[in-house]
Formats: sequence, structure tokens, C-alpha cells
Amino acid sequence: MDYLLVCSVAVVVAAMSFFSGFGLGTLLMPAFAVFFPIPVAVAATAVVHLANNVFKLGLMARHAHWHTVVAYGVPASLGAIAGAVALESMARVPTWLTYGIAGHVAEVTPIKVVVGVVIAGFAVLELWPGSERVSFDRRWLWAGGLVSGFFGGLSGHQGALRTAFLLRVGLTKEALVATRAAGAVVVDVSRLLVYGIAIRASEADALRANWGLVAAATLAAFTGTTIGRRLLREVTMPGLRKFIGVALLLLAGALVAGLV
Repeated sequence: MDYLLVCSVAVVVAAMSFFSGFGLGTLLMPAFAVFFPIPVAVAATAVVHLANNVFKLGLMARHAHWHTVVAYGVPASLGAIAGAVALESMARVPTWLTYGIAGHVAEVTPIKVVVGVVIAGFAVLELWPGSERVSFDRRWLWAGGLVSGFFGGLSGHQGALRTAFLLRVGLTKEALVATRAAGAVVVDVSRLLVYGIAIRASEADALRANWGLVAAATLAAFTGTTIGRRLLREVTMPGLRKFIGVALLLLAGALVAGLV
């Protein structure tokens, strides 16, 4: 049952995240949390997330815009390290609200509300008529990298912000997917280094004891990514923008409500 649940989530969400650039970590972590303590679930999710982004980059590397990767990725790496370190202190910030829904305990926290509001702003921009004519100057890529990297290290929700920034710098859909994957690899490596230092021995033992589940989830994510790549040629850029806008809005609402 544990393999079926985790692998099913990984396949479906990896296919969707190929287009949106986010969602795999957001939805896979709760699935892992059913079987692992939260710190172990976060680390396991980060391992699958990194492996899948390396796989995705391998499929799409020739389309990557490497100047954008460097301009965005270096600040994102620094931001991810700062966010992962800040995670330790943020863990002591009181939860604003806790409630139950369908057997799930939802927690509304300051960081979720802040990230949710920011993501909602980008979602509205994507869905606003004529928004495709709005773009970010490339000289501000470092700021986008720093902000998304920080929130990636802090809460794991860097994908939505990364997509929101990179969608506005004039990349083709193929370049967007490849460049986004390269940026994700940079952030994932940075935060995993910090997580690896901070994880307790007992948590590391639990992760090693369940390596089969992590490996199965990784292979399932590869399958979902392959499916997503096959479907990419059928997707138009305006359609991709609308899909991302709706997905951003749904994620923002779930974050503010404490559901993810």
C-alpha cells in the first residue's frame, strides 16, 4: 500500500510538474509523511526532487538557456542555503491556526501565508488579459533567483516562484522547461547539503531503512517526467501560461489555508 500510494502520486504529479515546474515536492512530501517523520519526509522528497530534475535536465539540456541559468542559479543557490538555515529558527514560530479536514490536520503558518500571497499575485498576473506582453528585465533575474531560492530552502515551494519569474523573460516552452530544471538542480543540491548537515542520526537511519520506497518514488517520477515530455509538443505557449496561472492560484489557496 505504501509503494502504491507514493508511486502513484509521483507519476501523476511529475507529469504535471513537467509543464508547471512545481507540484512534485508539494504533493509528494505529504505522501512520504504518512510513513516517515516530517524531517525524514522532507529529506526523502528532496532526494526524489533532485533526481527527477537531473533526469529532466538530461532530457532537455540542449534547450537550456545557460546564460539565464547562471544569472538565476547562482543567487538561487545562495538564497536556498539561507532559507534552509532559516528553517531551523522558523520552526519555533507559532502556528497561527490548526484545524482538521477529512482526517488531515491543516496548519496555517506565517511562512505559508507569505508564500501563498506572493504566488497568488503571480497567478493573477498570468490570468490577466494581455499579461503575455508583460515581462521582467533580465537584469532582475538575480532577485528572482534569490527570492525563489530562499523560499525553496525554507519551505520547499521554490518551483512556483521560479516558474513565475522565468515565464517572464521571453523563453520558448522548451527553453523554459530546460532552464527551470537546471535552476531546480542548483537549488536542490544547495538545500540538501544543509539538510544533510542538520538531519539527526535517527532520521538518517530511518531514511536508509526505507531506501526502497525512495528509489521506487524516484523511478515513478522519471516515468511521469517522460510522459510529460511526450506531451510537450502538443502544448502551446498561451495554453501553458493559462495552465500555470490556474495551478499557481490553486497552490496559493492551498498554502494560505494550510492544506499543503
